[in-house]
Formats: sequence, structure tokens, C-alpha cells
Amino acid sequence: MSLQNLRAIASIYAFELHRFRRTLLTGLLVPVITTSLYFVVFGGAIGSRMTEVDGIPYAAFIVPGLIMMAMFTESIFNASFGIYMPKFTGTIYELLSAPVSATETVIAYVGAAATKSLIVGSIIFLTAHMFVDVPVAHPFAMVGFMLLIAVSFCLFGFILGVWAQSFEQLQVIPLLLVMPMTFLGGAFYSVHMLAEPWRTITLFNPIVYLISGFRWTFFGKGDVAIGLSLLFVAGMLVVCISVIGWMFRTGYRLKK
Repeated sequence: MSLQNLRAIASIYAFELHRFRRTLLTGLLVPVITTSLYFVVFGGAIGSRMTEVDGIPYAAFIVPGLIMMAMFTESIFNASFGIYMPKFTGTIYELLSAPVSATETVIAYVGAAATKSLIVGSIIFLTAHMFVDVPVAHPFAMVGFMLLIAVSFCLFGFILGVWAQSFEQLQVIPLLLVMPMTFLGGAFYSVHMLAEPWRTITLFNPIVYLISGFRWTFFGKGDVAIGLSLLFVAGMLVVCISVIGWMFRTGYRLKK
């Protein structure tokens, strides 16, 4: 990779982060307020009646789910909006005609979106400590898992941004698919608490494996084996990279 290509990546990356800085107060304040409200409602109201889940204090148990829920949303929104705006304004053609490869374009946009997502996730993690003591059994694994999730969902968001042909379509999948799947994926409860056949049905929800794997890094236990969680994340990365590669090769909704 030449110096010119590195400068192109850095320029796109810096531009996307500058857009984040313009809305820094809102971008950081909203997750803090939302997390606080979740702790008041779930940690306070429900936690007073259900003190522990699998031997873990309920208020601490929901922290990994809250972090994942915010990171899913931020990753998809930032990555999809980042690539959709050049399409909307028509500047995507300048990007495609520039001597910058598809790989470098994706690295820049996804890298910037993942950075924003990691910042938000870290802010929520720090906010959670204002309400409850949250142990981290595997800190390096936690950071690595956050990074994998951020990159995976930013790649998914990038695909969504290329696919979408209107601002309304940008909201369809996050609001009608990802958010319900997150609530039903064990963010606020353990899958083992469900009776059959709902327990088995829930295991078909891919979000379960992501939240369970991340919760394992905190408490050393999850609803499914950590190996299955990592396998699913790896599979998601491969699928997203393959789809993006196909989009650039065919020009799907990029050159039309």
C-alpha cells in the first residue's frame, strides 16, 4: 500500500470523525442518559424483585447487554450513514474514480464508524460503574470482543448504506430487525430462564451468541459456549466482507 493510499484512508477517516465531533455532545450524552434510564427501570424496578441471575447481581448482569445494544445501533447507523451520504449527494462517483481501492475505502469508512462505536461502548461501560460494581473476568478478551463486534456490525452497516435508496430504508433493518432481536437475545435476561420451546427458539436468534460471548468476558459464564460465540462473529465477518466485495465488483447500487 503506497503512501498516497494511506493518505486517502487517513483523509476519509478524519472526515468521518470530524462529523462525529460536530455532534460530540449529543453523541455522548444520549448513551449516558439512555443507560441511566435502563438502570433506573431494569436495574431498580426489576432488580429489586430479581436480585440475581446465575449468581450474578441483576444490575451487573444487564451491563454487557446494554453495551452491546448501544454498539449494535451505533455501528450500523454510523457506517450506513457514512457511505449513504456520498451516494445521496453524488460525491460517491468522485470516490469511485479516485485511485483508491475498495479495500482502502472500506477500511476508512468502517474504521471511523468502529472508532465511534467503541467510544460509545466505553462511555456506557464507565457510566455503568456509577450504578453498580461490574467485574471483568477477562479484560483483554472484553476489549477484543468489543472490537470484533464493532467491526462486524460496521461492515453490516456499510452493506446497509450501499443497499438503501432512501433515509427511510436506512432505519428499517435497525429498528424493525436488530433492535427487537437484541431485546429477545438475552440482553436483560438469561436464555436459561425461558421454558421450552421458547428456549430452543431463542437459540436461533444470532444476537444471543454475541451478547452471551460478551457477557462471558465479564463473568466467565454465558448462555452458550464462548467458542460458538466466536465462531458466529467470525462467520459474520466473512459473510459481510464477501458481500461488500461483491458489491464493489458488480457496482451494485454504487454506479447506478
